[in-house]
Amino acid sequence: MVAQEAARIIVNQGVRDYRVAKQKAAERLGLSMRGALPGNAEIEAAVADHLQIFGGESHQDLLRLMRTAALSAMELLADFSPRLVGPVLVGTADENSAVNLHLFADSPEMVAMEIGDMGIQFRPYERRLKSRRGQIEMYAGFEFIHQHESVQATVFPIDGIRQAPMSPIDGKPMKRVDTSAVQDLLQHV
Repeated sequence: MVAQEAARIIVNQGVRDYRVAKQKAAERLGLSMRGALPGNAEIEAAVADHLQIFGGESHQDLLRLMRTAALSAMELLADFSPRLVGPVLVGTADENSAVNLHLFADSPEMVAMEIGDMGIQFRPYERRLKSRRGQIEMYAGFEFIHQHESVQATVFPIDGIRQAPMSPIDGKPMKRVDTSAVQDLLQHV
């Protein structure tokens, strides 16, 4: 029940932090925070179920639009070996989700200059990611709008392409795919 309620909160209210969604769900259901709450993988599965049940064809259309925007943004940023990650990749994206890309460059400034040279307005951000068990690192990123979708492009060192950061969902290396895999996804949606 907590996982289902947390999924509803994530989809309907745009809450991105699974911990916050679990706490809100437990409160709504009148449960103590001391008890065991579902894991993030359970929450993600409940989000997928919720979107499949209540989203139907409109969710598939949204996913197709977001993946198309992702592919286009990846083609624009091809010099930085972009990889798609997150909800747009795994199919749990909703209208509050951003397209999440990982880029690889000698410096974040190179990416900022490239985006700026394209005439794209962007906002810089920093993202904390677990790079190895127990080690958290900060990465620069840039958020911009592309094809009416919010794109968040996080910049890693060039050799970061070999080691994906740990997923906050299951603690395993994040699944990342290149443009050809996104094209395959678009053919099967």
